Amino acid sequence: MDERRLARVRANLAEKGLAQALIVDPLSIWWLCGYYTEPYERFLALLVPVEGEPVLFANRLFPDASGCGARVTCFSDTDDPVALVAAETAHDLPLGVDKDLAARWLVPLMESRAASGFVLASDVVDDARSIKDAREQELMRAASATNDRAMAWLVEQVRPGATERQIADGLLAEYRRLGAEGHSFSPIVSFGDHAADPHHEPDDTPFVPGDLVLFDVGCRRDWYCSDMTRTFFTAEPTEHQRAVYEAVRRANEAAEKIVRPGVTFAQIDRAARQVIEDAGWGPAFNHRLGHQIGLVDHEPGDVSAAHDEPVRPGQCFSIEPGIYLSGDMGVRIEDLVIVTEDGCEVLNSYPKGLTVL
Repeated sequence: MDERRLARVRANLAEKGLAQALIVDPLSIWWLCGYYTEPYERFLALLVPVEGEPVLFANRLFPDASGCGARVTCFSDTDDPVALVAAETAHDLPLGVDKDLAARWLVPLMESRAASGFVLASDVVDDARSIKDAREQELMRAASATNDRAMAWLVEQVRPGATERQIADGLLAEYRRLGAEGHSFSPIVSFGDHAADPHHEPDDTPFVPGDLVLFDVGCRRDWYCSDMTRTFFTAEPTEHQRAVYEAVRRANEAAEKIVRPGVTFAQIDRAARQVIEDAGWGPAFNHRLGHQIGLVDHEPGDVSAAHDEPVRPGQCFSIEPGIYLSGDMGVRIEDLVIVTEDGCEVLNSYPKGLTVL
């Protein structure tokens, strides 16, 4: 059990007025106690009280959890895990529950009156996970450095006849060659006007010289995720294309420039959006500026006009403005940043100046 992380979760629980929480997200459980298994349809949970020993509920089919630092309650497929949880909870107090707790477990817990009430409390762990400690920051840097190297490989694959799907499919082997375990999300490879779809799925479209090329890719290395987008030209851009690209680049850099503790996520979003609006393409920037990232590619707490909380040292999130002109072109430029005590550290070193391949 990581006692520092546990203390942060308990402090968040107390601030929320809760004395207990049931955590079922396998990654959150791993983050707290170092034990990981994918439960699939079976029950896995960590009961965290503000005071007292945490209890891990694990099926006997799962790997041995005895070294996790919590008291382990094992059960078999024929046992009722709800009854086991209800035997440990304080029935006269509300129970904080994880957003990932399936209704097939939550409803029976409610019916068994395992607590006086049930409160959505995912934020007690989400908030704690949002602040990356020194070791986590090193792992985030390493994952992004791997992604930088993979981007160089992607650029080398752009040749006449190569399809979006072929390049995307080949990326996994390159990530593994570079030391990553796999993708942090399905890669986006877009040729030509496909880049005007922010979430385009690679298909059998072949590259034709002159096409614009967009790569939005990320790997997972030692549990932690990376995410980066770069957009390239393969012929000398027109004045229009150059103007679109430079507006997105300026927006990316304007947002990164103001990141520091105390500035709100909404202000960071606004800094980028203002640049694109001033350039005349405001409606074509049709998504939030970014998202937090760590053990999963999209962690709670987005960088958007609706998020008025100030950023804090240790938080890591994307800065990814874009302009999407249907039937014409699309440009997105994305970096990850870690908030420092007086600014931010940009994790991606792959160049983002206008490049003609």
